[in-house]
Amino acid sequence: MSFRTTSAIDYVEDVSPGSGALPPRARYASSDARSLSLNGSWRFRLSPTADTVDDSFAAEGFDAGDWAEVSVPGHWVLQGHGSPIYTNHLYPFPVDPPRVPTGNPTGDHLHTFDLPSDWPSDGGAVLRFDGVESCARVWLNGTDIGEFKGSRLPHEFAVGHLLKPGGNVLAVRVHQWSAGSYLEDQDQWWLPGIFRDVTLLHRPAGGVLDFFVHASYDHVEGLGTLRVDSDVDGRVTVPALDIDVATGESVTVPVRPWTAETPQLYDGVLATEGERVTLRVGFRTVALEDGLIKVNGTPLLFKGVNRHEWHPERGRALDLETMREDVLLMKRHNINAVRTSHYPPHPAFLDLCDEYGLWVVDECDLETHGFTEQAWRDNPVDDDRWTPALLDRAARMVERDKNHPSVVVWSLGNEAGTGRGLTAMAEWIRGRDGSRLIHYEGDIDCRDTDVYSRMYADHAEVESIGRGLDGGTHRRRGLPFILCEYGHAMGNGPGGIADYQHLFESYDRIQGGFIWEWIDHGIKDERYGFAYGGDFGEELHDGNFVCDGLLFPDRTPSPGLIEYKKVIEPVRIVGDGADGTVRVTNGYDFADLSALAFEWSYQVDGETVEAGVLPVPELAPGESADVKLPDPPADPRGGETQWTVRATLAADTAWGPKDHLVAWAQFPLSSRLLTAVAQSDGPVLDEGQITLGPAAFDARTGALRSIGGVDLRGLRLDVWRAPTDNDNGAAWQPDQRYGPLWRELGLHRMQHRLESVELGDDALTVRTRVAPAAREVALRAVYRWTSDGTRLRLTVSVAPEGDWRLPLPRLGIRLGLAGSVDGARWFGGGPGEAYPDTKSASMVGRWESTIDGLQTPYVRPQENGARADVRWVEIGGLRVEGEPEFWFTARRWTSEQLDAAEHPTDLLAGDTVWVNLDHGQQGIGSQSCGPGALEQYQLRPAPAEFTFHFSEIHG
Repeated sequence: MSFRTTSAIDYVEDVSPGSGALPPRARYASSDARSLSLNGSWRFRLSPTADTVDDSFAAEGFDAGDWAEVSVPGHWVLQGHGSPIYTNHLYPFPVDPPRVPTGNPTGDHLHTFDLPSDWPSDGGAVLRFDGVESCARVWLNGTDIGEFKGSRLPHEFAVGHLLKPGGNVLAVRVHQWSAGSYLEDQDQWWLPGIFRDVTLLHRPAGGVLDFFVHASYDHVEGLGTLRVDSDVDGRVTVPALDIDVATGESVTVPVRPWTAETPQLYDGVLATEGERVTLRVGFRTVALEDGLIKVNGTPLLFKGVNRHEWHPERGRALDLETMREDVLLMKRHNINAVRTSHYPPHPAFLDLCDEYGLWVVDECDLETHGFTEQAWRDNPVDDDRWTPALLDRAARMVERDKNHPSVVVWSLGNEAGTGRGLTAMAEWIRGRDGSRLIHYEGDIDCRDTDVYSRMYADHAEVESIGRGLDGGTHRRRGLPFILCEYGHAMGNGPGGIADYQHLFESYDRIQGGFIWEWIDHGIKDERYGFAYGGDFGEELHDGNFVCDGLLFPDRTPSPGLIEYKKVIEPVRIVGDGADGTVRVTNGYDFADLSALAFEWSYQVDGETVEAGVLPVPELAPGESADVKLPDPPADPRGGETQWTVRATLAADTAWGPKDHLVAWAQFPLSSRLLTAVAQSDGPVLDEGQITLGPAAFDARTGALRSIGGVDLRGLRLDVWRAPTDNDNGAAWQPDQRYGPLWRELGLHRMQHRLESVELGDDALTVRTRVAPAAREVALRAVYRWTSDGTRLRLTVSVAPEGDWRLPLPRLGIRLGLAGSVDGARWFGGGPGEAYPDTKSASMVGRWESTIDGLQTPYVRPQENGARADVRWVEIGGLRVEGEPEFWFTARRWTSEQLDAAEHPTDLLAGDTVWVNLDHGQQGIGSQSCGPGALEQYQLRPAPAEFTFHFSEIHG
């Protein structure tokens, strides 16, 4: 005979959403009813399994004096108890739904609190948890009140009958793994704990229960219609609109509509017999019309980002100011939309989106991505046993967030395959809220969704979709298209986003996309700076794939964010500069240009010599105007000249200060004058040294040793760069993973064979063959040196040999500057790094930086820091001019040392600054999870010739 006992922890593996919690309802920002935050220091005990100890800790009088303490909100693994785990989509436990491992870290939390002396004695009380990962059981004063799953969703319990004036004991047992974990495989750190707020709410008799604010806008008549449905009768007042009506009644009045560009909110109050709740009403109508997503009758163009919640020390336990910082950074970088990947955010974040203006795709707390490993067999979303849990998650999202005007689309979840459970979610949402659209990328036939959504489709496919040539079902062909994820921002990149934006703006059906993703999930770590997957000894992990954001973990903008800001700027300024006219186009969907001020400036050789105001009309959305620039000033120097036009904030706004740069463009007027070096001096051989003008060379090898008083070493042709995450590419595209292919070919260990050192009457010529061991391919490199007595001219000629099937990482020369080198000045693109397909934000001018400041501190070190379109650079007492313009990079370690580093702390500064002067660079792309560099940005081996002029800087 065999039998199985019923365990007190069976709820952990139960597919139901839990028991004891109240039905979900609207979240409101403030009320005149009392509340008590239970955040703070809690007693904590960690057990290795779910049933190591019994539940006696929940009883009144239990002595937890020897327990540790943790902060709530918080994750215990970030507070010295256990370790975080990162996986992209693989479950870090055996896939046997709904079973979880016996080894199931379980955190017992205890918190004792007193009620304030003026806490009302009438009515009831609700205990609210805003987020607990992944499963919690709750006791108050020794009474078991229920358990729940759904980590990033609110759960409330009625507790008024259990409260006492003092010494209330709240006990919460949290399990890291549960049946709910199978629904939360969301490409992030697995971080157990009570990571959002815990609050006690007084619920007065006759108080507000659930309510739904319906605030539509008629864009033809300019009228808003307000109706507030409430479970408890009351009145709704909006003083600014002279509204005073009963709940359930509609009223129509003239209003200013809410949009992400013009986030007009009206303060109101919902008053019932026992409570007054504040309302922030935004009037807007979302519709699917003419095959497009429209708000207030206008099609949207999403310039968005995917946002996981993250803080490098507190994980997903975010405070209000961190959330505000995110929103302000988005607004200041021209971002207008957020997809809340892959769960509803902290509710305060949506308040901020309402206030400052961001379109929100609110995504349900659902992803079952790990089931791809078994061809989606046993996938919970196609198993009726799990449907109640899916519906519970959908309801808790919709009910909590339904009153936010910023939320325009509900998303069913992410990468969960297909199935009946998703259809049930979509049907429930439509029945509850028909005022928004529904999204789910996995619904390839758009059976349940209102938008055709894809992730990481390449440019050619996106254009095909825009032209209506993509096929698919009849329903899908009539729907708008968005890229819910594109431009994978892992490490150096993403590249090619300007080409995507061109497609978005060329085809009405394509309504934009969302960059993956907002922030690197690096964990602050004294060993590495920021840690990523594998740094905590995880047996199974996905490395630095968790660091794929437009912000570094400390919220410093990456070059990718600066590029994105430029690519999506809401004002287009075009022209050729020659005729003195520029065309200004308003790219906003709703706002005119009255909030912006325009200015022109005129540069000679990168220095501004004159500037002034540019009168631009207050253009309506989509309108353009040709604007005349002033006559260019006289230029006695005859240098390279250009116009720069900037659009800035005309006054302080809620999200940015006056003069904040919104958009800009540059227009060349006259080309630079190339420096001529007359060949007046010839090479002279004397005692093992060749002198040529100011330079000294090794007579045997032809290697450059010095220019005047500047010592140099190792000047030679260079083709290697430390592969970027995008160079290394995604495993499912092996034929284009150039990083591994370059390494297999041997480009990181090229051998330089000296063929001849030739002294002519006016030139020193050094011929070499550069090739990898064991391969037939090679590059013939000829260095021809000449001088006019004070300057040194180098012309490098390169000819490929053999069957080159790969692009080169880079093509140029590398040299080392010995001694003290503090910084660099240059005339060219800046101030930050740029590569062939990431240079939209590279502004031509005069720039300077320290050597350390030239580095981009990617969490995993890789090629970085190149400045584009450089005319000349001054560094370490040396001036270098290029014909044509070149890429310039300088660092205190070699590319090989950069390649070997796993973290920035592995990079140790040496006594040499290594400088790359590149004729060409391979593009970046976003192949870490997306397409590689487009063909036009690939550095294919071909005959090339480029020239540099060297001179010593005196004084």
